[in-house]
Amino acid sequence: MAILHQLASLHGSFSPSVNSKKVTYDISYRQFPRHLTGLDSLYTVPAMTSKKPTVASSPRAGNGIVVDHSADVLTFTLDNSSHGNEVTGAMFDAMLVELRKEASKPRARVLRIRARGNVFCTGRERAGRTPAAIRRESARLIKFKAALRSSPLITIAEIHGDAFGFGFGLAIVCDFALVAEHASLSFPEMRSGLAPVAILSYLGEYALPRFAFPLVLFGEPIDPHRAQQIGLISQVCPADRLSVEADALVERILRLDPSAVRRCKSFFLNAQQNSFDQNCRHAVDALTKGSLALLARKK
Repeated sequence: MAILHQLASLHGSFSPSVNSKKVTYDISYRQFPRHLTGLDSLYTVPAMTSKKPTVASSPRAGNGIVVDHSADVLTFTLDNSSHGNEVTGAMFDAMLVELRKEASKPRARVLRIRARGNVFCTGRERAGRTPAAIRRESARLIKFKAALRSSPLITIAEIHGDAFGFGFGLAIVCDFALVAEHASLSFPEMRSGLAPVAILSYLGEYALPRFAFPLVLFGEPIDPHRAQQIGLISQVCPADRLSVEADALVERILRLDPSAVRRCKSFFLNAQQNSFDQNCRHAVDALTKGSLALLARKK
C-alpha cells in the first residue's frame, strides 16, 4: 500500500438519453437481494446560498472523456455511455495528464468526477492480449488510482447510476463519494474468475476485513446504504439531489484556506502509512509550518 500511495457527473446537467445504444454489460446479478440499512449520512452538508464562480470554462471533449477546467474546479465527465462508461486507455491517459499537471502546479482546488448516461461506470477496458500489453494496462490502472488518491485536489465522485468493478473502486479512492440511492455497487470480477487485486490493494483502508473480503469474493451487489454503513462511500442522495449536494460540498471546500486544505490532505494520507511514532515526529514539523503560515497571513 505504501508503494501505491507513493505512486500515488455532469449528471446535474445531462439527462439520460432515451436514444442511447443498449449497454452490453451483464447486470443479471441484480436478482440477488439488496441489503437495506437506512443509515443516515455520516456527515451533513449544510445548505449553501452563495453564488458559484462565474469564470467561463472551455470543456474539452474527446476519447470518451470531457475535461472542464472552471475557476477552482476541475471536472472529469465519463462520456462512453454506449459501452457502459467503461474507461478506455485513452480516457485513462487524458485524465492522467490532468492529474499530473495539478500535482506539479495546482490550478484547481476540487476535482469532480461525473458521468453521462444511465450508469456511472461498469469497469475498465481490457484490450490487452499479450503479457506485455496486459502489464501496461495494469500499470496504467495503478498509476491512475495512485495519482487520484495523492492528488492535492479534494476529489469528489458523483455516482448517479450503477458502478461496477473499476467504477466502484474509483468512487472509493476519492475523498468524497456521493451516490444516488437507486444505484447498485459491486466488484463482479470473481464471477469471471479474476481476482480484483487492484481494489484489494487499498480496500482494507476503507472497510473492515469481515466486510471487505466477502464483497470481492462473491461479487454480489450492495446498495448505497450498505456501502455507506461499511465505510466505502460518504453520502447517499436522492437522484434528483445528487448534483445539488455535490455543489454544496464543493462550495464548502472552497471556503477553506487552500494551502491548509492541501496540507491537511497530504498529512492525512501519509499518516495512514506511518506508525504512531512517525506521525508524532512529522506532526511537529507540520504544526510548525502551518503555524508560521497562519502568522504570516495575520500580518
